[in-house]
Amino acid sequence: YAPWCAACQQIELTWENFAKESEHLGITVGKVDVTQEPGLSGRFFVTTLPTIYHANDGVFRRYRGSRTLEDLQGYVLERKWKAVEPVAGWRSPSSIMMHGMAGLFHLSGWIRQIHSYLTGTLGIHVWISYAIFFLATLLIGLFLGL
Repeated sequence: YAPWCAACQQIELTWENFAKESEHLGITVGKVDVTQEPGLSGRFFVTTLPTIYHANDGVFRRYRGSRTLEDLQGYVLERKWKAVEPVAGWRSPSSIMMHGMAGLFHLSGWIRQIHSYLTGTLGIHVWISYAIFFLATLLIGLFLGL
């Protein structure tokens, strides 16, 4: 979820009630703010919000059903998740490829912070900051090429 997401705000109360019932269902329910954890949004390949995953024994399935409390509970109690195709191996959050994707999301956040520091704190013009990143990209490419 994200705090600014209207659809996330609509499901928030239902999700909190589902979390309260989680002990009776024998599951753990969590919530991740993708603005605070960009690496997880990369690892889980989150393209829409809110995104719900079911994980059991290291197998991940994306929940695409109705977002009512009864349907969420039924998904678990009636084991409807068994009929859902697991996330493909290469797209699984535990795969090497998705670890790399998480790293790219972390890198983009780090670059954004450096840009903000250069332009906001040091007062460097935006285009000069872009030029610094351009030169750094060229130098890193030349170094790796050698």
